[in-house]
Amino acid sequence: MEQAGAHADRVAATLASNAAVYSPLAASWNRSARLHGLDAASRREAERVAAAEIRRAREKMALTLKAAQSSLDRLFSAVGSVGCCVLLANAEGISVERRGAVADDHTFEDWGLWTGTCWSEAYEGTNAIGTCLAEERAVTVHRGEHFLARNTDLSCMSAPVYDEHGRMAGVLDVSSCRADLTEAFMGLISHSVAEAARRIEAETFRLAFPMSRIVMVPGIERGATALVAVDADDMVVGATRNARRALGLDEDLESRPSPAADLLGVEGAESLDRAERAVLMRALAREDGNASAAAKALGISRATLYRKLTRFSISEQG
Repeated sequence: MEQAGAHADRVAATLASNAAVYSPLAASWNRSARLHGLDAASRREAERVAAAEIRRAREKMALTLKAAQSSLDRLFSAVGSVGCCVLLANAEGISVERRGAVADDHTFEDWGLWTGTCWSEAYEGTNAIGTCLAEERAVTVHRGEHFLARNTDLSCMSAPVYDEHGRMAGVLDVSSCRADLTEAFMGLISHSVAEAARRIEAETFRLAFPMSRIVMVPGIERGATALVAVDADDMVVGATRNARRALGLDEDLESRPSPAADLLGVEGAESLDRAERAVLMRALAREDGNASAAAKALGISRATLYRKLTRFSISEQG
């Protein structure tokens, strides 16, 4: 670990310069010192919340937690063997879920890489979770880039996770105390964290709209998680953050849905039509042509189903 005094001197010199104008790291150090009043040389222990607060935090993001489980497991299986742990923090920076090797638990708990620890910038200064929340972007903070000297043995890689309404739900993080992490390896981990965060967002969205068709916004990079939820009446009732940005949406779609064809354009509407026709055909096939059973399986009325069959020139079978 860098000596606390030497690290504090380096932070002070940076803050005395105009580096914050050009450097995101210096800007975060500036927030840590001037906005949050932190001392880089402070040796105080990490902020840990009570079990009741952890339960409340978990309840508040229950859908995201449910969606995250498999992605957390997959991510840990990729990084756990090289001395890393996986954390999922809420929008206040409180770690609510964790994956780690038992052999590393004592070390990581000492460092605050544990459920219930708060990693917001207000408590910990510059760090991957807190700075990711502050700047709403993927962040890597390597050892001496942390604001507090006691965190300068850590290397942390985080990515934001958004909820079904496009709001910040929390942060996914991989952290390590290893001194031999190379920049290239950290880059690979950072990419894996970002991919896992997108999977969590997509799964959260699917869980939030179980009766809707989930459609990708045309013309957007496949990995960008630009998804919309379309109900049985071809109305968009939900959209992910990237979909909202791409389509210029800011209203509450669940209370004020918009026609899918209007939002997605001709290409999107045609793609939507093909997808819907396929859904109808599969539903009828599974129910041996029984329209009533197919309508029930799709969660729509028989009359709505018949309108759609007529629209797509699909003949009822059986």
